[in-house]
Amino acid sequence: MKVSLEVKYKTPKGTETSFTSEEMKVEKALLIAEDLQKTGRVKEVIFVDQLQTRWTIKEIKKYVEEVETEPHNITVYFDGGFDHSSRKSGLGCAIYYEQNGKSFRMRKNAQVDDLDTNNEAEYAALYFGLQELELLGVHHLPVTFIGDSQVVVNQLNGEWPCMEETLNTWAERIERKIKELGITPEFTLVTRKKNQEADQLASQALKDIEITSTLEI
Repeated sequence: MKVSLEVKYKTPKGTETSFTSEEMKVEKALLIAEDLQKTGRVKEVIFVDQLQTRWTIKEIKKYVEEVETEPHNITVYFDGGFDHSSRKSGLGCAIYYEQNGKSFRMRKNAQVDDLDTNNEAEYAALYFGLQELELLGVHHLPVTFIGDSQVVVNQLNGEWPCMEETLNTWAERIERKIKELGITPEFTLVTRKKNQEADQLASQALKDIEITSTLEI
């Protein structure tokens, strides 16, 4: 989870001011808040998350303790590819997350044969990533989804209209799954070069190379 800090500060001579920090990971924000409190000049520190929910230090500490044993700080890279000659699609996702003080990378791909376009394969790859998050036990957490499909990312961000019925069905399916898992999504568009890992997984799936791995990094 990412948060910003709202701080009420008082100088030794009694001058007061308030300021808001940039957005950062909750663990970093907690360290800064605790360090500020050591000065004895901070009247109040509030953590504000991406949904504008406000947390006290006590509440945020409890949250950090609770999620430490579960997958958190999650980023999902996804990519889908469609082969016109074989009419098959390759789906790939790479999931980065933290758990119990360690960092992990999970890589997974799959081949499917019931899709008709590359855009549909891209949507299916994102949904494939969501299914893997569900298997990991991810729920009620912010998750960043990164892909190189302008269609998928811009449509899910509401920047482009979704006119095709098939793609609209995929978008609704994804939104239902996100709601079911209680995930707060952030969809980020990158170049294909910056999405090479997921792209390779999708390509390997098209070549009948199955990948399933989890590695501590």
